[in-house]
Amino acid sequence: MKKLRTLSAVVLTKNQEKNIVECIKSLTFCDEVLVIDDNSIDKTIYLARSNGAKVFSRSLNNDFSSQRNFGLEKAKGEWVLFLDADEKVSDELQKEILRELNLKDNPYTGYYFRRSDFIWGRELKFGETGNIKLLRLAKKGSGKWKRKVHEVWQIEGRIKTLRNPLIHHPHQTLSEFIADINFHTNLDISAKIQEGKRSSLLKIIYWPIAKFKLNWLLRLGFLDETQGFVIAILMSFHSFLSWSKLWQNQKKN
Repeated sequence: MKKLRTLSAVVLTKNQEKNIVECIKSLTFCDEVLVIDDNSIDKTIYLARSNGAKVFSRSLNNDFSSQRNFGLEKAKGEWVLFLDADEKVSDELQKEILRELNLKDNPYTGYYFRRSDFIWGRELKFGETGNIKLLRLAKKGSGKWKRKVHEVWQIEGRIKTLRNPLIHHPHQTLSEFIADINFHTNLDISAKIQEGKRSSLLKIIYWPIAKFKLNWLLRLGFLDETQGFVIAILMSFHSFLSWSKLWQNQKKN
């Protein structure tokens, strides 16, 4: 299906040689694919260019919103689609996006995507990621990304949720998952400080327990069996590390 409007895809990368080819192959329906790379030392840049992407090397500097906004500036399309390197667009989602872009009098400025997470041989349908919605497709110029980590795209106008999900294959080893938690909690404390948040013993104790109960019980993570339990534990650990690191930062200052 031919698009009435031009579409750019933006992918952020850092040592993603395992994932980048599949990601780019799922974006062949876009008019251009831009890869914003944070100084990869593996084959990410070579593989991205070999598969038709335009690569910009730019240091992340612990600010995901700045990196995404840089991609927005470089994108030439009327619409911009953001993907992470371990995500891909299914054929069904591709068709749905094209249908939306072909609407003559499209009333929407942006689109939420659902996301299907596949981890350690199982699709997660409950818990932390069970009902996640991400704003990943919007008109260029409709808004900017905010917050250094766990960033959000703040746009003006009406937003619709698409039916078909993104396919996500994150953290295929436990060591990768733990390393990612450590990295993101380092950024999270910086965001918390900017937002005026403070840590305490009660938060260090309470929030991880509450996080586990939320994901394992209230969000029915137990229905994802062993994978659901491990994810609930790890997200609780994420909360523990974040509030503990913030407390440690407070003591130093």
